[in-house]
Amino acid sequence: MITGAIKNKVDKIWTDLWAGGITNPLTVIEQLTYLMFIRSLDEEELEAEAFENAAGSGVPKIFPASASGQAMRWSRFKHGDPRAIYDVISRRVFPAIKHMRHGRLPDVTEQGEVLEPAASVAGNEADTAFARYMADAMFLIPTPQVLQKIITGLDDLYEHDIADLDMQGDLYEYMLSKLSTAGQNGQFRTPKHIREMMVELLRPMPEDTICDPACGTAGFLVSAAEYVRKRCEATMTAEQWAHFAGPMFTGFDTDRTMLRLSAMNLMLHSISHPEIAYQDSVSKQNDIRDRYTVCLANPPFKGTVDAESIHDNLKAVTNTKKTELLFLALFLRMLKKGGRCACIVPDGVLFGASKAHTAIRKELVENHWLRAVISMPSGVFKPYAGVSTAVLVFVKTGAGGTDNVWFYDMKADGFSLDDKRNAVPENDIPDLIARFHHPEREADRRRTEQSFLVPKAEIVAKGYDLSINKYKEVDYVPVAYPPTSEIMADLRRLEADISGGLAELEGML
Repeated sequence: MITGAIKNKVDKIWTDLWAGGITNPLTVIEQLTYLMFIRSLDEEELEAEAFENAAGSGVPKIFPASASGQAMRWSRFKHGDPRAIYDVISRRVFPAIKHMRHGRLPDVTEQGEVLEPAASVAGNEADTAFARYMADAMFLIPTPQVLQKIITGLDDLYEHDIADLDMQGDLYEYMLSKLSTAGQNGQFRTPKHIREMMVELLRPMPEDTICDPACGTAGFLVSAAEYVRKRCEATMTAEQWAHFAGPMFTGFDTDRTMLRLSAMNLMLHSISHPEIAYQDSVSKQNDIRDRYTVCLANPPFKGTVDAESIHDNLKAVTNTKKTELLFLALFLRMLKKGGRCACIVPDGVLFGASKAHTAIRKELVENHWLRAVISMPSGVFKPYAGVSTAVLVFVKTGAGGTDNVWFYDMKADGFSLDDKRNAVPENDIPDLIARFHHPEREADRRRTEQSFLVPKAEIVAKGYDLSINKYKEVDYVPVAYPPTSEIMADLRRLEADISGGLAELEGML
């Protein structure tokens, strides 16, 4: 749990970078990510050395054994002169990370010349996903003084406040929460409690393969990993842990900065080798079909893509350039039969009248099992945007299965619905999760209540409209008003009182 004291320390580091001229929150997080990774390499090396001393046998090393190689370690340079630290990181450590191969760093001269990396040690792990995306990274910390402040601040956090991997993940999550602007295509970070709600609806297990084809900072993958660890850690086998460390989680994005952030986020949650790839998920370069058992996503809303680049089998389901519709078709293609999906869509997907909108809704209702439509309040994504959204939960069957669709009208999510998003006691999420997993209790719910079931036939009759307002009923309570003569008499009495008051005021003057 990140306390106020830890947040204050992170904010201080943030302020130091801001004062140094780095004002873009994404750039701040990216630079901090690099330094966290550099420190993590040295921590891993220290653990390897401790094991070697205890076991008396050699283990693969990350840093070269030369004096120059050992000088690149965080524990060796962190107490040095600011200018020396700056030279080591900018000229040697950073280039070395860009050329990291098979989990080992090459030697780098003081002039920044990368020497041939040492031969890989048999049995050593492959590069982490983060290391793979360092090739085009840039070191942008402007001065030795700013760098020293950040190193001191990070070291203080790790040594005094961060006790375990969970805390590291929480720290990174807090840093990511400072991203408060939407991307070019309308993509933005999904709040943690909304991600956790969606994961609770699907309940992933250790044997699942989980994909977010618009992963951003990998929030959904992290939330799914936390759920699995919390529920199944005590019973997981060695094979399941090996699956958990990488193959279980897949994420795609078209922003390499986001891929670096997501890879670091996953690494801090014990997922060192996920499949994190640069890929336009709805394009022809993505041929993945019937591979995953779980999809969790908040795909970009406002984006449109080049019609020529869209995969033909997606256009066959919904002929459109709108990303929010194409991603729904993509989920259906990428899931195995029986695979389940929870995804966020803008409200327009639920009631849009175009052929493409209707086609994708018909596909979900007729050919698969559409389980739930959860309408969320419009303030959920503030301060990014005030767009109204919903969560669709469905299972890929290829043979129908929709008998009734469960609708839930979420009115509160535990936070105020303004830009401040302060915690409030009103929260529908626990009730929502409990009701979703006990559908037998919903059969007799009236349409005037917060959740209810709607038969498939009624949805078909209304053109596959999935807007909750199409089916919700409102109880109108008649209000009895007094006769007009009584209202007029009350108004005249008020008028007389006002006139009397004015006359008394004039007398006093």
